[in-house]
Amino acid sequence: MGWGDAEFPNVSLAARPDTCFGVVNLSTSLNETQKKAIASPWFSTAFGLIGLCSNLFALYVLLSSSRKLTSRSRSSFLVFLCGLVVTDFMGLLVTASVIIPYHFIKFNWAEVDPSCHLCNFLGFSMVFFGQCPLLLGATMAGERFFGINHPFSRSTSISKRRAWSIVGMVWGFSCLLGLLPVLGLGRYTLQYPGSWCFLTLLPDTGNAIFCLLFALLGIFSVVLSFIFNTVSVVTLCRVYHDRESVQRRRDSEVEMMVQLVGIMIIATICWMPLLIFIIQTILQQLPAGERARTLPTETQKLLLIYIRMVTWNQILDPWVYILFRRAVLQRVHPGLRARPSLLSLYPVLNPSLRRKLAQE
Repeated sequence: MGWGDAEFPNVSLAARPDTCFGVVNLSTSLNETQKKAIASPWFSTAFGLIGLCSNLFALYVLLSSSRKLTSRSRSSFLVFLCGLVVTDFMGLLVTASVIIPYHFIKFNWAEVDPSCHLCNFLGFSMVFFGQCPLLLGATMAGERFFGINHPFSRSTSISKRRAWSIVGMVWGFSCLLGLLPVLGLGRYTLQYPGSWCFLTLLPDTGNAIFCLLFALLGIFSVVLSFIFNTVSVVTLCRVYHDRESVQRRRDSEVEMMVQLVGIMIIATICWMPLLIFIIQTILQQLPAGERARTLPTETQKLLLIYIRMVTWNQILDPWVYILFRRAVLQRVHPGLRARPSLLSLYPVLNPSLRRKLAQE
């Protein structure tokens, strides 16, 4: 998402506000030095390859771990993680398949895509693959919140099939959100410096509603994740300091929470500046109303910077799981040894109760 480089479309099309080329001032030429300063084709290619390889490696580790698990709570968590990794991988793959060839071919957007179909597809991809990780992060935080605070409740036991259904619902909701501009609410437009498309930060009614909806939904997901994760961490801390419960199996829960908090921190750092910037830009331009036809140059440049920050989210997410696993943490800190489970301490428990505890 958000790679950025430099040839501009036909000026006559760029001057038309009713097309996807009319929002930014693309008639301003950049010299070769400025183009290279914005982005190098080889840098974008290496950046994309690192992200794709990172997500593929994380997916391999996830699939290997899931085959060895019997715990239902851990299995469902891995399903959500797998959905997150697949989303990040596909997001990089889809956007890179359009943007990286542009860096090398330097095709003219107005000639290749006069009807804005490619721009709409790229804008939809940016919104869909951007909103999905935030919603999945909130979903994972909610699942762990109920799993930790109500560990023996039947309603908190999520099977793999149900977990995949929830992931599918998140994908479906994000897809509907991304299709709103195609259906008439707002529109996707080519962004500075002319190599990618995104939502339009103008104060007219349709664009303002869609921009605020996108930004507020993202902020809500991050805040919800923070609340759920904070309560879950406090609960786990109380369990570990409770002498009567110190023998309960909590190492797996701690591992999941460490990974989840890491994902939340990365999402907050990478996404919040962009989401807040979108809201500020729309609210500051509201007095201009329909008179605002193009984005200020400074706004265009800041948007590019924030989009590049967002791109790091897709690269760093898989490394949270790769690095913050018990197998890795125990090598770094050998004192982190597994605690005995409740089942091993009481082998004569009723068989039905043993099965229930094993699932949890």
